[in-house]
Amino acid sequence: MSDLTRRDFVKTASAVTAAATLPAWAIAENPSPIKIGFIGCGGRGTGAANQALNANEDAVIWAMGDAFEDRLTGSMKTLISEKGNRAEVPKDRQFVGFDAYQKVIDSGVDMVILTTPPHFRPEHIAAAVKAKKHVFCEKPMAVDGTGVRSVIESTKLAKENNTNLVGGFCWRYNLPLRAAYKQIHNGIIGDVRSIFATYYTSPLWTKPRQESWSDMEWQMRNWVHFGWLCGDHIVEQACHSIDKINWAMQNVSPVSATAVGGRQMHKGDERGNIYDHFGVVYEYENGIRAHLHCRQMPHCYNDNNDFIVGSTGTCIANAWNGAATFSGSSSWQYEGENPNMYQVEHDEMQEAIRGDRPTINNGDYMAQSTMMAILGREAAYTGGRVSFDDALNSTTMLGPDKYRFDDIAMPTIPNPGATQLNR
Repeated sequence: MSDLTRRDFVKTASAVTAAATLPAWAIAENPSPIKIGFIGCGGRGTGAANQALNANEDAVIWAMGDAFEDRLTGSMKTLISEKGNRAEVPKDRQFVGFDAYQKVIDSGVDMVILTTPPHFRPEHIAAAVKAKKHVFCEKPMAVDGTGVRSVIESTKLAKENNTNLVGGFCWRYNLPLRAAYKQIHNGIIGDVRSIFATYYTSPLWTKPRQESWSDMEWQMRNWVHFGWLCGDHIVEQACHSIDKINWAMQNVSPVSATAVGGRQMHKGDERGNIYDHFGVVYEYENGIRAHLHCRQMPHCYNDNNDFIVGSTGTCIANAWNGAATFSGSSSWQYEGENPNMYQVEHDEMQEAIRGDRPTINNGDYMAQSTMMAILGREAAYTGGRVSFDDALNSTTMLGPDKYRFDDIAMPTIPNPGATQLNR
């Protein structure tokens, strides 16, 4: 692939709008059931599968796949308890192992839910889009620039196929925030001059190592703590806040980023090799700067807000409840419905599959927001001022060369000033 630039994202924006006006490829001749392939059967995936079943009474879980059998069977048991036989998958459509994703895709499904650890997502998206399946994929969409470039190509192919590609940046499906950001784009606070976003939260879970586990299994079961699997928490979790920065900036990529970060409170091998705090400054071509602070630390103040400063006013968007408060020349308030945003993702996707709304393709901002998160991480890891284009075109490919349940090295903790961006 030739080198990509931040302007390539801008060029595709008009194409997204045009694609949205096309009639959706729909399951029109045989409107029921929508056969769902569920790949990656952890807690978030199980929730997504449940919401997909909520979206249409005729939808069924047709096939399931996971690296671990206990995760698959536990998830199916939970889904059956809530949705009955619509979630009961025959044994011959239950697939376990690193190749389970391809077997699910090839099993006759109409759409797939991709909720494995993010490292695997680019390959899974590519396989599903190539097979002309509708795709719901959780965030983030990749853990390195190589993966993002793959997602960009898959996005283009999904547009050509006119199949749906819906991403798990769920606040884009929060109706109050949709309305609020539309107001921002329409100039309610004037020109956006600065953004400050926070994602302060507690550490995530760990899984104690069992004697029977190989290094690979132990790391995969603790995937939120290993950089090659999750991309670090700025990519895996705080990408939501970064996506809202991108949203406020109308999906215009920053030029570069500088950052600080480190590992102050994380201790022990079970916490892998990720940092526990980041502070990033994104610099835009027009001189605007957006700031992100995120951390995963115990016994600390938690916060998840976005502060957007305009030339004539400000907006504070509270991510916990979706409320937006404006100050300045306007006292606008949202007065519409406020359904569960996770459910809205699946409702709108299945409406598009049925042909009741235009085809959805979130791929451009999915890739862009993921890349911004990776850019912030690379700036912190290296201690340098990293350009968006250099991070996007980096040759970094996190993770092992081959997937097998065997011994693999413990990843090293990045060291600013010594860690380098691969070019």
